Amino acid sequence: MPELPEVEVVRAGLAPAVAGATITSVSVFDDRALTRYPAGAADFAGRLEGASVISAARRGKFLWLPLAHADASSTGEALTAHLGMSGQMLLRAPDAPLERHERIRVGVRHPQHGDLTVVFADQRTFGSLAVDALIADGADLVPTQVRHIARDPLDAAFDDAAFIAAVRRRSSAIKRIMLDQTLISGIGNIYADESLWAARIHPETHGRALSAQAIRRLLGEVRFVLEKALAEGGTSFDAQYVNVNGQAGYFAHSLNAYGRGGQPCVRCGGGIVREAFMNRSSHYCPRCQRRPRTRREP
Repeated sequence: MPELPEVEVVRAGLAPAVAGATITSVSVFDDRALTRYPAGAADFAGRLEGASVISAARRGKFLWLPLAHADASSTGEALTAHLGMSGQMLLRAPDAPLERHERIRVGVRHPQHGDLTVVFADQRTFGSLAVDALIADGADLVPTQVRHIARDPLDAAFDDAAFIAAVRRRSSAIKRIMLDQTLISGIGNIYADESLWAARIHPETHGRALSAQAIRRLLGEVRFVLEKALAEGGTSFDAQYVNVNGQAGYFAHSLNAYGRGGQPCVRCGGGIVREAFMNRSSHYCPRCQRRPRTRREP
């Protein structure tokens, strides 16, 4: 699933092409792409056509385009996207042929770039688009379906102290805590494994067993990993994740733990282990990331 770096790469690619543009047409080819918008395709298109895009924003794994309507018939709305497992937002020429797995096509007219097409393609159909109301969250406006999503660690308003305190109150495994999007957003399986490896913390370590210093160190590694992934265009293992121009990221070549089960640890030479975890897998080095000891009952 696309995580923070992948979604941010898409947002950054969309922003200059759509900010200030007017939506001229909307075509829905597959209603499954509107699972988060029960009003249906006709209403979806009617709410978008003629609206202007103000900017491109993101929180965690959600991205959205705040909208303005010339007749002020609707205010405080956004075109909201969740990429699911394999969703793509692509920029194409207006007359470009349909993409494979194309679900929705949005035509825009930009005062500088002219006519463009924003394509939402999704092979596995777990992603979706919606027109959603914006609500206040502190100084930000976020779509209603994003209100439960916590800030991500690259957000200037992320509260390190609150996160550290929350982790230390929890008996859950630290990796499970890191994947809780209501506590810290944007981190998925890949970047959790990479950050825990960098911080030398076993993924099954309970939150309450970690010191504040260890959690602070982990946060530092999370930020380093996410920023490096952003600089390298995200992680692409196949053609399902690409940027708006259809290009793959290359952070997969920088991975130290994720996807390296059975290979030697680049830090100590021990073998990277792959274990089942929440219908996914965890990858870690047993030598560098010591499994926490289980306390014996008296």
